[in-house]
Amino acid sequence: MGRVQALALAAVLTAVPVLAGCVAEPGPSPTSPLASGPAATGSAAPPSTSAPLETTQSSNKAPVYWIGRSNSNIFLYREFRDVPEQENPVTRALRAMMSDKPLDPDFFTPWQNPGKLATSISGKDVITVDVSEDAFNSNLDADMAARAVQQLVYTATAAAASSGLIDSGQQIRVRILVDGHTDYMAFGHVQLGALMTRQAGLVAPVWIVDPQEGVEVADGSVKITGRSLSAGGKLRWQILRGGENGAKAPFLTGETTASSDQGQAGVFTLALTLPTGDYELKVAQAGTGEGPDQFEDTRTFKVR
Repeated sequence: MGRVQALALAAVLTAVPVLAGCVAEPGPSPTSPLASGPAATGSAAPPSTSAPLETTQSSNKAPVYWIGRSNSNIFLYREFRDVPEQENPVTRALRAMMSDKPLDPDFFTPWQNPGKLATSISGKDVITVDVSEDAFNSNLDADMAARAVQQLVYTATAAAASSGLIDSGQQIRVRILVDGHTDYMAFGHVQLGALMTRQAGLVAPVWIVDPQEGVEVADGSVKITGRSLSAGGKLRWQILRGGENGAKAPFLTGETTASSDQGQAGVFTLALTLPTGDYELKVAQAGTGEGPDQFEDTRTFKVR
């Protein structure tokens, strides 16, 4: 992510386990409640809704969720990453989540690169993840531990859905085993072993989907896409352009409205033609009345 101002937004155990990946829908989670942690801070509470499920795509990129900060709030944010193809889609995405670094410097992951990681799909809607204990070698409080577990649930379900391994029209559940066993206490706080689903209210209320952090866009044609959890809600955007001394100055500003159409709810998109340069994009949920804008997401990119 970057700090930007300006822009035009034109938006896997049954008898025969199947190694693959799957997707989960919004629903209650057996994990510890996220009551009074970092994400509960801030001047306004995020919408109590889960992230829209990923749809099947032809891209080989893996959807990976990271933990990120937006002002005083902490949310889950997604990036699409290039990953090796020797493993099934769910395992690939989770391995990236546990061993890679986010593209956006505002994101992070508390997971450690595991010595063992395997996933399988049973029936039509259950993903089983078996990971070695060394993946949990981080000292987290209860609230962040719960978020880290949900980070895994979101990533596993996203990978299964986007790869078409599981129908995203149903609720997908995830069971996490540690060295083949249930009842492990993740990060010393979250009981594992029971089936989990995506927990509502954890994904960022506003996120920029494209361009991804640090990409180069050719020919000055920039398509900006993103999603807001507030369908039909107003968003403010700004683009900053870098100068010769490295300073950034406002270049474009504007407002847009997230779609309220069925199937596209919350999507926003803009198309711009920008000259060569380094840019930062900032998008936020418009404040009400005299209130400040909320839940800002930012992104840096280049036009070459």
